[in-house]
Amino acid sequence: MAKKIDTTTTNTGKTFIGNVTSDKMNNTIVVVMDYKSRHPLYKKIVKQRKKIYAENNLNAQIGDSVKVMECRPLSKLKRFTTLEIIKKA
Repeated sequence: MAKKIDTTTTNTGKTFIGNVTSDKMNNTIVVVMDYKSRHPLYKKIVKQRKKIYAENNLNAQIGDSVKVMECRPLSKLKRFTTLEIIKKA
């Protein structure tokens, strides 16, 4: 007997929280994630920033705080999709 395999989508990607800085493109937003890390040699706390492109299926606008999740490549640069809008601008 063959086992039945569940084919529903699962949330297997990593999730991140960031702020929307641009929504000028069609169905795409630019999300900036700010974080702090310690410099490996000098041990000073350094601010770092990562900019990612995400699928805008929730109609997020500039200034919103959103939760994004990794997904399959959707275009040349898009690798994320929006899960929820945490805070409206």
